[in-house]
Amino acid sequence: MRNFKYVSTIKAALENECPGTVSCADVVALSARDGIVMLGGPRIEMKTGRKDSKQSWAAEVDQSIPNHNDTLSSVLSRFQSIGIDAEGTVALLGGHSVGRVHCVNLVDRLYPTVDPTIDPDYANYIKGRCPTPNPDPQAVLYARNDRETPMILDNFYYKNLLKNKGLLIVDQQLASHPITAPYVQKMAADNDYFHQQFSRAALLLSENNPLTGDQGEIRKDCGYVNAH
Repeated sequence: MRNFKYVSTIKAALENECPGTVSCADVVALSARDGIVMLGGPRIEMKTGRKDSKQSWAAEVDQSIPNHNDTLSSVLSRFQSIGIDAEGTVALLGGHSVGRVHCVNLVDRLYPTVDPTIDPDYANYIKGRCPTPNPDPQAVLYARNDRETPMILDNFYYKNLLKNKGLLIVDQQLASHPITAPYVQKMAADNDYFHQQFSRAALLLSENNPLTGDQGEIRKDCGYVNAH
């Protein structure tokens, strides 16, 4: 998510070959598709034809994307509002199998006392990564959710949840919530099933309320609306 600069590189190459043809929205969606494959995940056949908005929806995005401190019930409700069921939500959170979380989002589970739902050995690992209750938000202090295969999109995330090794509160709640726990167990046991459900949910997410046809525009520069 820190590499949106590459969207501009891709867009510039597209504009050179096929001016005004491929939207920034499609570039982002297809970059996600290919990134998933590069991380060992499934190939998801996404549709193209999205248009770019003529205004910013940043505030709307901030309201719509679940926060790491949200309750699982709230997360389920938000995804349900765009047509993604509990099974799909559990699969999408499996994206946490890849990458890392900054300490500023973890310290509430460590200080002043360690959250008792965390496996003690895993808690020691997190404290080793996040040794202070007041980390510098600008510093690159982080812990990994999946230490076994940190750059592979696989079901180790769910296996870890069953061992009380969920990094964020919402991660660990997946394994104990009565609606989501059965899906966690199924995904922990079957990587292909996880990939199937991840594909289904990611496709739904990619097709959530797109601008098409005469709506929106195809931006020349992804950082700016076109001049009219």
